[in-house]
Amino acid sequence: MASTKSNQKTAQEEVFTQFQHLRNEQRNLVNNLSTLELDLKEHKTVIDTLKTVDENRKCFRLIGGVLCEQTVKETLPNLIQNKDQLEKLIENGKDQLTKKGLEINKFKEEHNIQVREQSSEPASKNEGKNEPSSAGKSNVLVS
Repeated sequence: MASTKSNQKTAQEEVFTQFQHLRNEQRNLVNNLSTLELDLKEHKTVIDTLKTVDENRKCFRLIGGVLCEQTVKETLPNLIQNKDQLEKLIENGKDQLTKKGLEINKFKEEHNIQVREQSSEPASKNEGKNEPSSAGKSNVLVS
């Protein structure tokens, strides 16, 4: 009987570990997507700026940690191509994020996992309040 409880506890810990791993992957996807979106915004700003200047004007571009001197005429097509690639990467990242969310939801359903917010304040302090306070709350995994 003690070994059954031990095995059940071990299985719950494994499920928890797998769930945390999935959530970490989702967070990493969100962080990477945010970085790509910032890069895209920077590319758009630079492209808009370079379109307003003379195409024979010198500009400097950082390529692989090396600062290269080029003309606007040489640089602009490369930046546009990079912007297009970033847009494709962002679309792929959004698709991956959606798939990861579905995978997490499926995992939660399969293992009957519920994530609840738990307040660190005693329940008696929250009684009589119409709006719950967000201060002191944390997520709790319930299986």
